[in-house]
Amino acid sequence: MTIYLLPADDARKPGDLNDPSQDAGEPAEHDLNPPCVLVFNASDPSGAGGLGADALAMGSVGAHILPVVTGAYARDTAEIFDHFPFDEEAIAEQARAILEDVEVQLIKVGFAGTTEALSTIAETAADYPEVPVVAYMPNLSWWDENLIEPYLDAFRELVLPQTTVLVGNHSTLWRWLLPDWNGDRPPGARDIAKAAGEFGVPYTLVTGLMLPDQFIDNVLASPQSVLASEKYERLEAVFAGAGDTLSAALAALLASGTDLVAATTEALAYMDRCLDAGFRPGMGHVLPDRLFWAEPEPEEGDDDPDAPPDFALPPHDTRH
Repeated sequence: MTIYLLPADDARKPGDLNDPSQDAGEPAEHDLNPPCVLVFNASDPSGAGGLGADALAMGSVGAHILPVVTGAYARDTAEIFDHFPFDEEAIAEQARAILEDVEVQLIKVGFAGTTEALSTIAETAADYPEVPVVAYMPNLSWWDENLIEPYLDAFRELVLPQTTVLVGNHSTLWRWLLPDWNGDRPPGARDIAKAAGEFGVPYTLVTGLMLPDQFIDNVLASPQSVLASEKYERLEAVFAGAGDTLSAALAALLASGTDLVAATTEALAYMDRCLDAGFRPGMGHVLPDRLFWAEPEPEEGDDDPDAPPDFALPPHDTRH
């Protein structure tokens, strides 16, 4: 089964899930530009997540980010201490200004910070019903308990009906969408997809399902079936920003016209490579290296301990 979310040309709408038509004409000038993704998310000074992570991941897989700042975290690489939300009118003005100028292929929703901001984002998405929406639900356990429940309720009622693909960790989505689950086993990806489907979400990407022998499964499902499943060996390090990396890469690939199953597989492989090349810039968690592909290949003799240090700037060989 092949599922497409975005058009290969102007012959069909982005929301059409059928195979793209194949026209043999020369590409229009705008087709040579990278796809543009409107992203609602917070600023993260650690670079673990937020708009900085979105920008790096999307740029790495060939999309151009249109970042709308919803607020700012106060955090380091170990934990989030606080969040300072933007006024919803400021969020709306940012989105309105760029949408009047640039055609977007996809909208991505990260952490909005307030129920009012979620309402603004939902209204924006509703104004562009042909544009798919990728929504990422992060772990909110760091936040004030009095703020979490109304935020989750608003996200469920306002944003999920606009969402094409919901992305989140298994435990996060389980606690949110199936709080009264009392089965003999934990809910599977399809159980969570069915719960999301009750609010209009056609596809859900559930990450972090624990498997035996130190493996983790990541499953794309609809309420009717499992569409894709990719497992990876669990890494020993504790990471910050894996979910932001995955959801951003998925959004960029879908915006590029890649079909849903292939985009999911490629985004998961990209995230795995980012984690494998992860680095620790501070005293906290390991961050994904979203530019792992830009690192120069080691040459023979590079590991000579007696070689003098090279302080020259590396050549600019970024590959898009």
